[in-house]
Amino acid sequence: HTGNYQQVKIWQQATAQAPALLDRALDPKADPLNEEEMSRLALGMRTQLQKNPGDIEGWIMLGRVGMALGNASIATDAYATAYRLDPKNSDAALGYAEALTRSSDPNDNRLGGELLRQLVRTDHSNIRVLSMYAFNAFEQQRFGEAVAAWEMMLKLLPANDTRRAVIERSIAQAMQHLSPQESK
Repeated sequence: HTGNYQQVKIWQQATAQAPALLDRALDPKADPLNEEEMSRLALGMRTQLQKNPGDIEGWIMLGRVGMALGNASIATDAYATAYRLDPKNSDAALGYAEALTRSSDPNDNRLGGELLRQLVRTDHSNIRVLSMYAFNAFEQQRFGEAVAAWEMMLKLLPANDTRRAVIERSIAQAMQHLSPQESK
């Protein structure tokens, strides 16, 4: 039973430390959390969210922590919960779409792609949405869609934006995959 006691003690410590760890994670001047601290933060946040399951921002933050840890199930579950609570919350929708498109499950990838298409339709001036949509389309070999999204981004970005060079290279790469009829 000492193993169980140790696990309970770790859980209680994580729950107690979560607010301070979250403050540190959100403070750009503070030292970044290491992986063990991120894991404790995730455990503490899950406990807090059990007590307050309607906390959309908490679920979004847990999704971000899950992504940072490379834990797809934490990220996907947290973002899915936030999205179910408020489908109009762009952070929840975009986080959920990103988690789905990074999944190893092709069905998740398809759902993520559909969600991204929906997000682009409702907000085609959001650079993050367009970027994620373009890269997802490229990965799914929908090169024409990728090019269209990247071209939209170029129209929205200022002339001196450093991301333009990467986008232009991405367009050139996608254009190589298009048939001559598609690239006209």
